[in-house]
Amino acid sequence: MATFFFFLLSFLICFHLSSAEPFIGVNYGQVADNLPPPSATAKLLKSTSIEKVRLYGADPAIIKALANTEIGIVIGAANGDIPSLASDPNSAAQWINSNVLPFYPASKIILITVGNEVLTTNDPNLINQLLPAMQNMQNAINGASLGGKIKVSTVHSMAVLGQSDPPSSGLFSPSYQPALKGLLQFQKDNGSPFAINPYPFFAYQSDSRPETLAFCLFQPNAGRVDSGNGIKYMNMFDAQVDSVHSALSAMGFKDVEIMVAETGWPYSGDSNEVGPSIENAKAYNGNLIAHLKSMVGTPLMPGKSVDTYLFALYDEDLKPGPGSERAFGLYKPDLSMVYDVGISKSSQTPSTPSTPVTPQPKPTATGWCVPKAGISDAQLQSSLDYACGQGIDCSPIQPGGACFEPNTIASHAAYAMNLYYQSSAKNPWNCDFSQTATLTSQNPSYNNCIYPGGST
Repeated sequence: MATFFFFLLSFLICFHLSSAEPFIGVNYGQVADNLPPPSATAKLLKSTSIEKVRLYGADPAIIKALANTEIGIVIGAANGDIPSLASDPNSAAQWINSNVLPFYPASKIILITVGNEVLTTNDPNLINQLLPAMQNMQNAINGASLGGKIKVSTVHSMAVLGQSDPPSSGLFSPSYQPALKGLLQFQKDNGSPFAINPYPFFAYQSDSRPETLAFCLFQPNAGRVDSGNGIKYMNMFDAQVDSVHSALSAMGFKDVEIMVAETGWPYSGDSNEVGPSIENAKAYNGNLIAHLKSMVGTPLMPGKSVDTYLFALYDEDLKPGPGSERAFGLYKPDLSMVYDVGISKSSQTPSTPSTPVTPQPKPTATGWCVPKAGISDAQLQSSLDYACGQGIDCSPIQPGGACFEPNTIASHAAYAMNLYYQSSAKNPWNCDFSQTATLTSQNPSYNNCIYPGGST
């Protein structure tokens, strides 16, 4: 019996580890002439913790290369496909026959997006054809006995919102509400996600104060209070996602799941662009991943992480527009990282401490870094996200870890803030976190949860 339970426990641990980040995906755009072959990309993705990939089309070579990887695949029908899909059910059936059936289930296609940012094209004919196209696509899926296995959605720009600040006042623009009502009823009936493209980067470009940058990058900041409900937001991503949730609720569709189809930060741009840099891109994407891994959710949707697709896997060197448009990639065409956000399985810190590769000077400080008394959960969450986004090993405070219990923001933040401090040069400012932390000589370790630190 003991052997059986040991086997079961081992299985559960392995299962948990193998599906650790089911909510983190990446966009795989192809507006480029220097991309590696699909087989190399499939191998690259398998070496990361990314579990989903979004394609803007349905490139058969890529879909085939992802066969038997267990990576979820989102494929797309282009805006130009919408008229024929809407007018002819056979066109939708043919689309499924060509782009899904030859590859499924070996290639794990999970979602089909019909069109990209259709409403904000402001083309009334295209907008009116969107719902019929989605309905025909759904009927074709049902006809292939794949109903419930592959969902149908469409992707929206944040510009469909007429109001988004404060988040509790989020509303869709009145001009888009008639079309959205039909789309959302379809999505509610079929259990598909409302896909949106929030970009704190663009919010920062329109308000480039230092405090806005910290708010956008999940770094310690004073936060912003929602005047409608008194909730303090500590990052722009949560504020943008919750504004969408409020807009859905205002139309009577609060239970329609939100999916972040695109979000990212460019690492380079033109000289007149505000915000692009390696440092900012690494901070945004790294801290976003840490925030999603924490499973804290958003203030209006706590305790779960929305499916989020980072933009993007590679740079797209043929994209028009400012330089930043061609500098969102996490990886270079030679498969090396542009910067490390902790998604490579080989770069993720092992849970057992190892000797640093670079010798560190012997620290002179003693003690542990812990939160001050009376600090709000929102501020602690911001510090937690920041610390875990800096390359430290936060696995002990994830489910199954030695420090996961008690499962509170305060406890998790204390562990992460101390580990960040112990991993740094141990200067006083490494234990500041916007004046929310302090050094103590009392060891905060408990049970099997060991806080590194103390005398050196």
